[in-house]
Amino acid sequence: MSSVPSPASFGDLDARLAQNAAAIETLLEVLLSDVAAAGEVTRPPRLVAAMRHGALGGGKRLRPFLTVETARLLGAPVEQARRAGAAVELLHCYSLVHDDLPAMDDDDLRRGRPTVHKAFDEATAILAGDALLTLAFEVLADEATHESGAVRAALVSSLARASGLGGMVGGQMLDLAAEGRFADVRGSLSEDAIRQLQAMKTGALLAASVEIGARLGGADAAALAALGRYGRALGATFQIADDILDVESDAEQMGKATAKDADKGKGTLVGALGLAGAKRERDRLSAEAAAALSGFGPDADVLRAAGRFAAERKS
Repeated sequence: MSSVPSPASFGDLDARLAQNAAAIETLLEVLLSDVAAAGEVTRPPRLVAAMRHGALGGGKRLRPFLTVETARLLGAPVEQARRAGAAVELLHCYSLVHDDLPAMDDDDLRRGRPTVHKAFDEATAILAGDALLTLAFEVLADEATHESGAVRAALVSSLARASGLGGMVGGQMLDLAAEGRFADVRGSLSEDAIRQLQAMKTGALLAASVEIGARLGGADAAALAALGRYGRALGATFQIADDILDVESDAEQMGKATAKDADKGKGTLVGALGLAGAKRERDRLSAEAAAALSGFGPDADVLRAAGRFAAERKS
């Protein structure tokens, strides 16, 4: 297997993101083929079409980019890194399909297109999300992702922990509660509660994207700890930037509805700190992410740039 190319062989971050997104898109096309894989009986065409609608044409693919670039930093083969990144993206896409459902955030637009339940129907969208979720773990558990069963188990554990009860799904539950969905929870969230919610709902999967790349590359304890600090700071940066964009951007620029957080009474750091304070905190977190990479030298410049991108993105 070949190694992921070094940063010197690429242009700026946008070009690097675009190259990785194209490679991930190609791999997702294969994974979401209509043709049944070994061991499958058949793939229902409508379900595959809905999965493809929810997963393909996905923009910059930041999460698999973080997985691939972290793995590259530690010398992992490109084919393995991209498979692991594709698994992360499949899980992320499942979360978007389910988040858009009427019972959740009730969105009609995603990435500039109708959401899956609008393009198909609600039942199909639920099943498409379920299938994307389970396919993510199937990809990670496959020997093609890594020859070591212990490494594959670590990858599966990292993704499950970040996406489940104590991570993304738990964070979504806290978010629904903060909207006043349930009688036992009332009132606005404190700043600390908002940070906890966001670390789970959004930050955990971004941090896991980095951790999975690190484990794929055989990171030692010190490297895992440093990259963990980077991933957590980047995840927090990304979410606060998203909160700011929800206030300052529009649906055409974002490819989804904006100005919904305040309307739903969601707890955000923009609400807790004010817009100017939220921007200062975003920049502080971005600097914290960069500082966590101080021991990796210039080879980590792409990850440093990704931290700045998370803070400065416009969509």
